Amino acid sequence: MAATTTTAAFDTQHQDMIHDAQLDYYGKRLATCSSDRTVRVFEVQGDKQTLVEALQGHDGPVWQVAWAHPRFGPILASCSYDGRVIIWKEIEGDWVRVKEHQSHTSSVNSIAWAPQELGPILACASSDGYVSILTFNADEGVWTQEKFLAHHVGVNAVSWSSPVAPGSLIQGNNTTAPNTVKRLATGGCDNLVKIWVSRDGEWVEDTVLELHSEWVRDVAFAPNFGLTKTLLASCSQDRTVVISTHDAETNTWTKMPLRETKFPDVVWRVSWSLTGSALAVSGGDNKVTVWKQNLKGAWECVEELTEKV
Repeated sequence: MAATTTTAAFDTQHQDMIHDAQLDYYGKRLATCSSDRTVRVFEVQGDKQTLVEALQGHDGPVWQVAWAHPRFGPILASCSYDGRVIIWKEIEGDWVRVKEHQSHTSSVNSIAWAPQELGPILACASSDGYVSILTFNADEGVWTQEKFLAHHVGVNAVSWSSPVAPGSLIQGNNTTAPNTVKRLATGGCDNLVKIWVSRDGEWVEDTVLELHSEWVRDVAFAPNFGLTKTLLASCSQDRTVVISTHDAETNTWTKMPLRETKFPDVVWRVSWSLTGSALAVSGGDNKVTVWKQNLKGAWECVEELTEKV
């Protein structure tokens, strides 16, 4: 939410529509991307913002940017309509391309870094229907790639779940570290949300959720920390947001609409707070709303922000 509300201060820096804005882990840097094919990096100090670099390398509108965890260094990824993903790294004050990923045949719509416990791993979702997984091997200094068909008619969004297996922290065995799991959610142009798990080196479809009547625009796992219940938010062209809850003890999914009536316009993005207690929702009506669950289990809007246009 902070990145969304900050974006308006940078409208004059780009020559066209801004599609995404992301603060880094410490909130000291802001990355933005636009239809003008550029990625811009700003230093943020209080109310003062300073343009550090305008990164050029894409041949089409840039849809998303994503910061890696700082333990891997100052690394930023961007994805574009041109079908490419570029990974940038700041080296001695200069931003350079350390990886250019070109395995997709159509627009790359969404990127997401894995939780830092899993290492430097980037998931990329494309309109060609595939999700690719880039992993950096620090020992060999090379990137490896996996790829799987997720939605035949195109993938719009991807999100990683917590690396700790659901329920592992309350199973009574505190003598060993919790098992980790690689798990993704994807949202597609087939109106479906799918859950994928990496097993024996392959990504397999674990669950298919029929939650929406039109394209799924975004998916977001809430931070889990090994509890028995996992929350997954999804939003759609159908103007709805759905909260899906997975119970690890019964291995079942339940769904709950965020609100009884539809939103006024298309819902583009959903984003959880670091603790998973609040959900920010942004849509085509230029509003960002923040939602929290009350003691009765219902979701309530606790804040509404309107972008100035």
